[in-house]
Amino acid sequence: MSEPKHEATSAYPAPTDDVRDVRDVGDLGDLGEVDDAGGRGDLGGVRDVDDVRDVHDAADLGDADEASEGRTDSHQFPATHGQHAAYPRRAVAPGQPVGHDEVPPVVPNGDPYAQPQQSYYPQPAAQPVPGQPPAPGYPQAPPMGQQYPQPPHPHRGRHAAGANGELASAHLIRPVKRRPQSGWRKAVYLGSGRLINPGESQEDRRKRELIMRVNQPLRGCYKIAMLSLKGGVGKTTMTTTLGSTFASLRGDRVVAVDANPDRGTLSQKIPMETTATVRHLLRDADRITRYSDIRAYTSQGPSRLEILASEQDPAVSEAFSENDYRRAVDLLEHFYNIVLTDCGTGLMHSAMKGVLELADSLVLVSSGSVDGARSASATLDWLDAHGYGELVKRSVAVINSVRPRAGSVDLDKLEAHFAARVRAVCQIPFDPHLEEGAEIELDRLHGATRTKLLELGAAVADGFSGP
Repeated sequence: MSEPKHEATSAYPAPTDDVRDVRDVGDLGDLGEVDDAGGRGDLGGVRDVDDVRDVHDAADLGDADEASEGRTDSHQFPATHGQHAAYPRRAVAPGQPVGHDEVPPVVPNGDPYAQPQQSYYPQPAAQPVPGQPPAPGYPQAPPMGQQYPQPPHPHRGRHAAGANGELASAHLIRPVKRRPQSGWRKAVYLGSGRLINPGESQEDRRKRELIMRVNQPLRGCYKIAMLSLKGGVGKTTMTTTLGSTFASLRGDRVVAVDANPDRGTLSQKIPMETTATVRHLLRDADRITRYSDIRAYTSQGPSRLEILASEQDPAVSEAFSENDYRRAVDLLEHFYNIVLTDCGTGLMHSAMKGVLELADSLVLVSSGSVDGARSASATLDWLDAHGYGELVKRSVAVINSVRPRAGSVDLDKLEAHFAARVRAVCQIPFDPHLEEGAEIELDRLHGATRTKLLELGAAVADGFSGP
């Protein structure tokens, strides 16, 4: 007796033509002709996004009779999510009309809490209808001849940044101890044939930091006025040593001008190379166009400091005036980065007004004696009373020890007095080489003197960046 044949049936009945038409229309992305998918009675007049979303949700859940109000039969069929993933389309915001290239977002597995699947590839925007404004929230199509921007490579920037960090000098080169410059550390380093390097001392490290401050970048020409009311305090000596410190450490050009209306001695602090003076420079100013032209009127010392001497002929009765000084500085600032001016001892001579008005910084020199400190303090009072208060705030005071011992004068109290009025105060110790009054060489100065001159240069250079 033969077994009855049973036809193979699927767990999900085959979808009807009406529902199949609706699915085909959704897959093809052409929802503008939904009325032809089975008639108005079958789909209940699907016109908006909410109705279409209900149809797709019902199709994914396998309950097609909830997707249409006018449908009487109920068939369940599995949702084909693979087709929607293979042909992703741009989702439509709720309440917006459905275009030809738009379908609602697909909820995977019928989970109402899942995020809709979106396309990771840019789709061309719907073409606007002539005479109608574009719908809000829609991306505009790029102009003719342009493409959509491509997303950046997610790993390329990170790899490039990592490569730059890995190839940095600090990462590849092992740190090496700096060679000691003084003391027992230098003796051990040299005695071991440079095999044992104890490193630099704290004093060497401080000197290196001071040199870095001296070498601060400078834009344009910086003009420094060296001033004192009392003679014999070492103003010309401080002009030479400060200028030599700058010239020996910096790569730019430094010149010192003797603006003393009387017979100045600035030219005697370095070897003399020419007998030309500032008078000759002003006389030939129209013919100076290059640095080599102006170099013929200056003398240069071992530190590279150049000096423009004042008139030395006693027969010349015409004093160095304000106009002369302005013309000289206007010419020098085209070829030099730092110009130091060695002023006279008075404040009322004709050149002093031009010196103070053109100065970027002021260095007030005082001795370690009581009368020298009083003269320096009176100078600050005079400057404040005559409208140079801002210049006083930018000035640096120097207490120069012109004698081996300061006696009973408390230099620390003098420093505190000037520190309350000026930007910085420096003490320069007594040095036998400076007491000679002859040509000055930095290599012949004591180590403590050179360190103090570095502090002075660093304090003045701190003003290069402005107030």
